[in-house]
Amino acid sequence: MPQSADKVLDHAPLFREPEYKEMLENKRVRYECGHPEHLVTEIGDWTKSWDYREKNLAREALTINPAKACQPLGAVFAAQGYEGTMPFVHGSQGCVAYFRSHLSRHFKEPSSAVSSSMTEDAAVFGGLANMIEGLSNTKALYNPAMIAVSTTCMAEVIGDDLNSFIRQSREKGSVPEDYNVPFAHTPSFVGSHVDGYDNMQKGILTNFWEGQERVPGEGINIIPGFDGYAVANNRELKRMMGLMGVSTTLLGDVSDVYDTPSDGEFRMFAGGTGLEETRAALNARATLSMQEYCSPKTLDYVAGKGQEVAAFHYPMGVQATDELLMKISALTGKPVPDALKLERGRLIDAMADSQAYLHGKSVAVFGDPDFVYAMARFLLEVGAEPKHCLATNGGKAWAEKMEALFATSPFGTGCNVWAGKDLWHLRSIMATEPVELLVGSSYGKYLSRDLGVPLVRLTFPIFDRHHHHRFPAWGYQGGLNVLVKLLDVIFDKLDSDSDTAGVTDISFDLTR
Repeated sequence: MPQSADKVLDHAPLFREPEYKEMLENKRVRYECGHPEHLVTEIGDWTKSWDYREKNLAREALTINPAKACQPLGAVFAAQGYEGTMPFVHGSQGCVAYFRSHLSRHFKEPSSAVSSSMTEDAAVFGGLANMIEGLSNTKALYNPAMIAVSTTCMAEVIGDDLNSFIRQSREKGSVPEDYNVPFAHTPSFVGSHVDGYDNMQKGILTNFWEGQERVPGEGINIIPGFDGYAVANNRELKRMMGLMGVSTTLLGDVSDVYDTPSDGEFRMFAGGTGLEETRAALNARATLSMQEYCSPKTLDYVAGKGQEVAAFHYPMGVQATDELLMKISALTGKPVPDALKLERGRLIDAMADSQAYLHGKSVAVFGDPDFVYAMARFLLEVGAEPKHCLATNGGKAWAEKMEALFATSPFGTGCNVWAGKDLWHLRSIMATEPVELLVGSSYGKYLSRDLGVPLVRLTFPIFDRHHHHRFPAWGYQGGLNVLVKLLDVIFDKLDSDSDTAGVTDISFDLTR
């Protein structure tokens, strides 16, 4: 065998060795139906045809590779943004392992969360005993400042009542009477991770604000939303607010949670919005959400407490950042400082420098509704054409908003919005109406390979590249980062198409 203790091969070259190629071919023939290559090719080509596209887009009872995750993932992410908080998922261990691994693989950091470890008996008799013991164990083992409880499918199907269960757990002495245990019902079989994020944010604010008297102040609360770039984006928000001199509380700040240093100390709890800050946030003048579709219930609750509220769509690029800063200026009376105006001018200058390579480029975009809207808007700003915009968790209202966005620019002519569709739908769409770039998450990798369209990774999850989340996508500085990512992929494609010496290299340019 080619693998030995003296010469350990990485899996990429290892599986190209003759022994492994023979093993994999035998597996294909004996256990994977073993259809002839010509038939596989014939069927594969047909699945890229208009005939197959019509059948694919007509399906209703099946979802294939949705561009979304389930509610508890968003709830765990929201909870981790608060000081010393342990997310507690009332459900099976396997579900929680998925949430933790999904976040850890993206951020390359540990993702702490616990489970009530429900099994078959709990599915029959209810999970109260699991909740009582689980809360007690979590408090004893990890001593968090707060335990934030959410649910999975199992708990929701059998109808477990979190409010009642937590109250009975207090009565049994699992946690002290005055201990913070906010909760949110987050059934996995409806909505998506953005709904789970919203439900948990509302649950946490309800825990701290309900029954309290509001004393109106001048501060601003910001809800970042579910964001794979939250480490850098949250810091960019705080930097911009600091330049404006605005007192700001980020409700659910994971920037330090998912960016701990390697200095010999393990931090199970790092950073996060302080619990007393969260309580005091009731007195803020206004609460702004950076992602409208991550916060409808939370903003309704906040508005009911007397605060002004406003929602944005992932503030990326010139116009989106302008709107955010102007709203904050209007709320606080503080002007946008010259330092931010200079950053705006530099972004516009960079866009002008590179417009020849972006003008008219056709792009497919997929991801969460707010990200897709923001990305399409940025593409229109640079003269590109967001031909296909897909959000599996986008609804009719989002689709109408996208259509209105397309109508604001000549580059939006002929662009399409695909609400509720999945990535197998997108494959048919891109195969029949090709584009030059694909923007989304790592899950676009297979579309990129299959259809020969370069992928720009700009949203959660990014598993196969490292550290993208450490650089902002929001604000003028973030817009510059996004611009560079788009351009790098465009230039890489130009190079790969002209790298054959003496044949295609007449355009293998040193200077562009």
